[in-house]
Amino acid sequence: MKSIGSYEAKTHLAELLAEVAQGERITITKHGLPVAMLVPVQASAKRDAVQAAQLIRNAKRHKLPKGLSVKDLIEEGRR
Repeated sequence: MKSIGSYEAKTHLAELLAEVAQGERITITKHGLPVAMLVPVQASAKRDAVQAAQLIRNAKRHKLPKGLSVKDLIEEGRR
C-alpha cells in the first residue's frame, strides 16, 4: 500500500486516481498521520459485501428469546 502526503496528493490527484483505478490502495497522510484512503470502488464494495455476508452468518447462530419472533423485533425497532 502506498502512502502520500496531503499536499502531494492534491498536486498529483489525477495520477493517483489512475493508480487507484488499476487496483492500488493509497493512504493520504497529514503531518505524517493517516487521514484518508483512496481505494478502488470494486474492492470497497466487495469488502462490504463480504462483511455483510459474515454478519448474516453470525446472526443465524443467535437464537431469539422464547416468545419473540422476528416480526416482534421489527415492530419494536419501529417504535
